[in-house]
Amino acid sequence: MIVNPTQNGWEVIYQPAHALLAAKIAAHWRADQRPQRWLETLVSLAQHDDESGDWSGNGHLSEVGAPLDFSLRERPSLDQPELVTDELQSKGQWAALMISMHMSFLYEHLRDESREYAAFLDQQLDHQKAWRSALKVSKKEADEAYALFQWCDRMSLILCRRELPDAERALEVSPGPDGTRYDVVYKDEVVTVQPWPFEESHFTVSVESIQLEQLRFKDDPELLKALRQTPVTELSWAFKK
Repeated sequence: MIVNPTQNGWEVIYQPAHALLAAKIAAHWRADQRPQRWLETLVSLAQHDDESGDWSGNGHLSEVGAPLDFSLRERPSLDQPELVTDELQSKGQWAALMISMHMSFLYEHLRDESREYAAFLDQQLDHQKAWRSALKVSKKEADEAYALFQWCDRMSLILCRRELPDAERALEVSPGPDGTRYDVVYKDEVVTVQPWPFEESHFTVSVESIQLEQLRFKDDPELLKALRQTPVTELSWAFKK
């Protein structure tokens, strides 16, 4: 979950919803920089957090009973990345390559934490090499496509985590496929990106959220019940060149 504090409680955005928002943003990217396997790239973006909604165990609350943002987990389990990596393989090698590169990006800094992490990361590197060979794509081509994946994922997180800068200040997103630096600016309720990387001059994207008014929960089932019983609120952002 992505959890933001509000005046009345908590704003919760499911991670699969954030992933779908990333794909919506990517769908507007300039056509001349889209990878050849464009649809598969969008699929991998939309599904890269699909196994994050597992409520079979605990772990969704802080020590004081507040909904726990995904970034606050001390040592992330490999269950989700292993499940989603396996799932994307059934969609095709390109989608699997993109998600595998994303897992390398997310978890490489944990390599020395345990043999489990190191084995998982080594396996991803082996898979990536094999998939590039099978698809007959160079590492440069794969890196450029993944840069777009990562950019859209980061832009979605900036929106979902309410990180848009105020006072017309610029915030760097991440380098694009050609290495260009992109900054996001928010003014008069309009999001703009400099330089403009999208095909259209303006568009709108949205994500579903849940606005909780209860501050603390005794356990995961109580939180899940509240999430399911609270009406969905749609958040939207207007992008303009």
